[in-house]
Amino acid sequence: MTLTREDPELAAPLREHAQLIDFFRAGEKPRERWRVGTEHEKLGLYSESLQPVPYGGDRGIRALLEILEREHGFAPLRDGGNLVGLERDGASITLEPGGQLELSGAPLQTLHETCREFNEHLALLKHVSQRLGIVWLGVGLHPFVGIDEAPRMPRGRYTIMRDYLGARDELGLHMMHMTAGVQANFDFSSEADMARKLRVALALGPLSTALWANSSVALGEPSGFESRRAHIWRYTDPDRCGLLPFAFDDGWGEGEAYERYAQWALDVPMFFIVRDGEHLPLGGLSFRSYMRDGFEGHAPTVADWNLHLTTLFPEARIKRILEVRGADAVPPGLVCALPAFWKGLLYDEAALSAAEQRVAAWSHAEVDALHREVARAGLKAQAPDVPLLALAREITDLSAAGLRRIGARNSRGEDESLFLDPVFEIIERGTSPARDLLERWDGTGSRRAEMLVEHSRY
Repeated sequence: MTLTREDPELAAPLREHAQLIDFFRAGEKPRERWRVGTEHEKLGLYSESLQPVPYGGDRGIRALLEILEREHGFAPLRDGGNLVGLERDGASITLEPGGQLELSGAPLQTLHETCREFNEHLALLKHVSQRLGIVWLGVGLHPFVGIDEAPRMPRGRYTIMRDYLGARDELGLHMMHMTAGVQANFDFSSEADMARKLRVALALGPLSTALWANSSVALGEPSGFESRRAHIWRYTDPDRCGLLPFAFDDGWGEGEAYERYAQWALDVPMFFIVRDGEHLPLGGLSFRSYMRDGFEGHAPTVADWNLHLTTLFPEARIKRILEVRGADAVPPGLVCALPAFWKGLLYDEAALSAAEQRVAAWSHAEVDALHREVARAGLKAQAPDVPLLALAREITDLSAAGLRRIGARNSRGEDESLFLDPVFEIIERGTSPARDLLERWDGTGSRRAEMLVEHSRY
């Protein structure tokens, strides 16, 4: 269910702790209603200068959004009078803080539909962007400029986040303005089902980070990382980011999983609430304190809880869906592979059980150490019990088998496991997309930047 500020449920006063748990429980769906949604960010550059695209101006992002609204039937999304996004057919196009453009895809039944949606989006975006001299890159980090040169998008929530993160941590502003990623969204049928999926997604998150690592160039030089994006996230607000240690505890999933997540979220400092379309900063007040005492005459609502949950950024998170995060933006063929990888593991019972058993003995400390290592070493990292590359073969085989059992076929009779072909190619090579990016960068002279753009552009 899509939630908006106009939903009567969201406008309801938040008076009891049980409402927090009921919010998660209302997301439960029977298997026949499970869907997959994909969110994909990309970094925009001017093709002739390779400089990032600002919001304003005749060839800026606002102009791009205006063309899409005027000529292609999108409904506008505005913030303080500024056009900051578009909606159409259950999907949305929105702006990230540094001008990254995100497609938040509609929840769709099959990956064939998801990939068609993605390709149609790219074709339309390319058609419009060419008129403005803009190219969009599938990379996890802006390869040519630094934080001071990154644009700032005029959204109220981002102004508050900049002030908060900029004063708090080392790389939070880099996360906001310089990085781009891909994530996939999944349903769950019950609290126990959510708990199983969340644990598997957190434990295997470093593997997906390594397979999709694609931020090995920064400031026009090798970054020293396979996924500098993952490294940046490790130095962004530890209150709201990371791997959720409680999900690795003994007994996780045996009851009260919603409660455990809610207790964590209650103590995360808040960025803001929204009243009459205006974002009001809360200066780091915890939701627990806000729920007890309110804030400057404002009483908590279910909408405030929903909004707060969207400002928590662990490697996998829950709202009324499970969001699996942590993958760098990548060239087109690998974008559709990300939701395929996770669907095969999370939506097939045999694959989920096997994955769950495979990581059952892994501690939070071990997975956190692996997450740190894959940022630099990618697939050459060492998982808690095997080399990561060997684990990649094992888990991707599990996913492919799950997709074959699910059996969602296209008009040619092909099941969804075909979307994993690019992942098997990575495993066969033994190197992440980050290594391909470096090979382009290792060209000679002034052609290096053009080679990187040509390799990464949509």
